[in-house]
Amino acid sequence: MANDAKRLEANQVGEQIKHQVLGAVDAYFNFLRKTISSYPSGGTDAGERLKSYAEKNVAATHQFVHKLSHAEDFTEVVRLQTEFSQAQMSAFVEQIKGLGPASSKALAAAVKPPSS
Repeated sequence: MANDAKRLEANQVGEQIKHQVLGAVDAYFNFLRKTISSYPSGGTDAGERLKSYAEKNVAATHQFVHKLSHAEDFTEVVRLQTEFSQAQMSAFVEQIKGLGPASSKALAAAVKPPSS
């Protein structure tokens, strides 16, 4: 009986700590989102894309951390990490594809000789 009570109390304390940590994590990611959204993009297509990609990457990482906090065992942790890594690699490839034309356009505008 005493062991069961101690185990229950330890579980409750563990849950309280988990909620406090997740609250701090949420506050951190909210800070990141606000910082990114307030940062000037320079008004270029490339700048806007970079800002959008940063916001999406932060959101994906935040979601991953929450999923990870609910993992039941090491196997689930590995599965979640694998899924997250694959999704981020796919996102990275798409982001690079999207930045190519925007960067080329920005570079061409920057080196364009003034018209007379």
